[in-house]
Amino acid sequence: MADAAPAPSFPEHLFMVGCGNMAGQMLSRWLACGLDPARVIVLRPSGKPVAPGVEVVQAFPAEFAEGTVVLLGMKPYQFADVASGLARVSGAPALFISMLAGTTAAQLRAGLAEGADIVRVMPNTPVGVGQGVCALFADERTSADARSSAEALMQPLGLAEWIADEDQFNLVTALSGCGPAYLFRFIDALGSAGARLGLPEDQAARLALATVRGASTLAAQAGESPAILADRVASPGGMTRQGMNVLDADEALVTLLTETLRAARDRGEEMARQG
Repeated sequence: MADAAPAPSFPEHLFMVGCGNMAGQMLSRWLACGLDPARVIVLRPSGKPVAPGVEVVQAFPAEFAEGTVVLLGMKPYQFADVASGLARVSGAPALFISMLAGTTAAQLRAGLAEGADIVRVMPNTPVGVGQGVCALFADERTSADARSSAEALMQPLGLAEWIADEDQFNLVTALSGCGPAYLFRFIDALGSAGARLGLPEDQAARLALATVRGASTLAAQAGESPAILADRVASPGGMTRQGMNVLDADEALVTLLTETLRAARDRGEEMARQG
């Protein structure tokens, strides 16, 4: 019998700056995994509620309780204003976790309290169902305890993976952070292709979604690589092989995805220079 998964480890207090789509997905998952909503405060200028029992404020508090972890989940361009607001709050947070795409650790340190523990994270939207990816990075000035706390907070969301070189963070973001959008587009295109060739549009969409869901589950559980699984399905001279010949010709699919990731990565680096 497999050992039970360890209980999630949550901070004493979680202060979230912003709670849009991604941060909202994370919060929903944490609450579902046992985070006490009374331990969470969300700063949201609109004052719009986020979840039952979670306090929403429209301005920074006068002080942070001891052991507070601050999650920066607003838009990157808002960082300067947020950093100014944080500077007026007394009490040093135990840890800052930044979800700000394109904002480097050095840029974060320039705006936050001197000596702060800072971890960058880039989650993706499946975190809401506990099957996301959270890429993590921390520089040498962040303590081992802070790293462990950040990783423990991300583990209920799915795979938590540390990135050793911050220069690769935008590339990882392009792959796993942006990747769900590209897969959603693929699912839509697969269904649209079936409809163009004669299937009813709603039926083609259902078949495409179920096919991708089943194939991804099989790929996650299989002992072989996706490349081997693909070749195993594609019998020589069969229907699957004929279709794969189109995808494989001149590495068409790999080339397309390489350029897709390159464009996303380059935009992240551009955002970092602008910041």
